[in-house]
Amino acid sequence: MPDPDKSRKEGGEGSTQPRQASESPRENAWPAQRAAGPPVLRKIDAVTIPVLRKVDAVTIPVPDLERGLAFYRDRLGHELLWRNDEIGQAGLALPEGDTEIVLTTELGYAPSWLVASADDAAAEFVAAGGRVVSAAFDIPVGRCAVVEDAFGNRLVLLDLSKGLYRTDDNGSVTGVGASPPTDLAEY
Repeated sequence: MPDPDKSRKEGGEGSTQPRQASESPRENAWPAQRAAGPPVLRKIDAVTIPVLRKVDAVTIPVPDLERGLAFYRDRLGHELLWRNDEIGQAGLALPEGDTEIVLTTELGYAPSWLVASADDAAAEFVAAGGRVVSAAFDIPVGRCAVVEDAFGNRLVLLDLSKGLYRTDDNGSVTGVGASPPTDLAEY
């Protein structure tokens, strides 16, 4: 008959002692992780940094910017942050965070995830079992890529490597300014 006190002392079920780590990190992983391999995570100064930083924006398709602004700004009360007629987009503020509503005449409805590097994040999705739908490409404020996760969900990944929009008093984009901080502690 097994000795319940021995099991408790050696890190078994009901033990207050942690179990001994195995030689292979995959043996300690959840079953799905064991089958797929170790997670792909970046380490900076021994701190694991997730790939997705935050939802940067949610694009909402509109037939034209004037009608979109009339609805979202004038009727629903969202403040205009910036407007770029060259690419058919306008950014509006959300009152309880820095995620933006981006009205667009060219893109579909989608959240855009902020990443440190769109190129690197797309590669990390592939290494984790996802796939690239659209390779990273230049956008006015940085780079953008579209990926699918291991379950077929599409994600828009963007970085702000070129900086943030600078605007005039009317919110019209006049250029791109300094890049945002890359240290997550500054976000």
